[in-house]
Formats: sequence, structure tokens, C-alpha cells
Amino acid sequence: MTTSRQFRRDAGAPPAAGGSAATAAQAGRLHVRRARTADVPGIKRLVDYYAGRILLEKNLVTLYESVQEFWVVEHDGALVGCGALHAMWSDLGEVRTVAVDPAVTGMGAGHLLMVRLLDTARELGLTKVFVLTFEVDFFRRHGFEVIEGTPVTAEVYEEMCRSYDTGVAEFLDLSFVKPNTLGNTRMLATLS
Repeated sequence: MTTSRQFRRDAGAPPAAGGSAATAAQAGRLHVRRARTADVPGIKRLVDYYAGRILLEKNLVTLYESVQEFWVVEHDGALVGCGALHAMWSDLGEVRTVAVDPAVTGMGAGHLLMVRLLDTARELGLTKVFVLTFEVDFFRRHGFEVIEGTPVTAEVYEEMCRSYDTGVAEFLDLSFVKPNTLGNTRMLATLS
């Protein structure tokens, strides 16, 4: 991911065909796996790097409570990326807290995370995945489209309003979370 709201051309993309042999070799050393509690300090480090600019700050307790939603990317054994998938309804999930160490930008870590997160969504039976992001181009390359409004029925909307989860409130575009969402773009991917 990037250190500003302007997206780098190659951030998180898989190595380009015909790219350098060094880049392809580096990407081959990337490994995606489920997060473990021992990964939480590394996830926190990545989140803190982007907090306030691209991501909301997360407390350690929040990360421990949601560790089962996270996947991480390792490069030569070092944690260099993270992302989470949160189920919000029977057919709807949200990609959250995607962060990649700037040292591996352009090596495909973000792409590998998104492939794994979307595969996990399919395994759960989700058909739609939401994201609230500044990184529109990155998510567009992974099948997300910009949306307006909230793509659920009035009945589901009413039920979701009962959630205590701030991310669900952001999805519903509730007024009390507006300061969290300013400047972000609402996007949705429809899975097949």
C-alpha cells in the first residue's frame, strides 16, 4: 500500500509479465497464511504505519479479538502484509485493514492478500464483498466497483442497524461514523 492517498501505479499488483527476473524471484518468496495471535504485534505495526492517513487506528485488543478474520503475507519469514474479511450478512462481507509494508510494494503482496480474501469469501458462501477505501485503483483491479448507497434491502438494513460493529455502521453510512469515512470511496465486488 502507499504512504499517501495517491495510489502508486504498481502497489499490490502481481509482477508484470515480462518484469525483471529479480522481481519475479522476490514475489516467489511471498507466502499467504491465516493469522495467528503471535502475528498481532506485526499486524499492529503495519496498521500503525498507515493509521490516520489510510487506515483507522486499531487497538491491540481489537486486533486480538478479530485475529481469526485476518490473513497475513510473509516474505522470507517476515510479516509484510495483512488483511481481514468480516462477514456482515448471509451473502455480504467486508474486506478490512489491508496493509502492505512499503518495502515490498510492487511485489504482489497486496494482490496475493486479495486473492486469498476473496477466495475465503467464496468459501463462506458470500456473493458480495464491500470495501471502504482510498485505494480505488487497487480494488478496481480486483473486481470492485464504486457504489452509491447501501446495497441491501430495507429489511436487512434495519437488522444491520442493530450491530455494534463500527465497520457495519460505516457500510450503512450512518451519520455517527461520517468522520471515519470522509474521503473514502465505497466499493463492492460481486463474486461468482
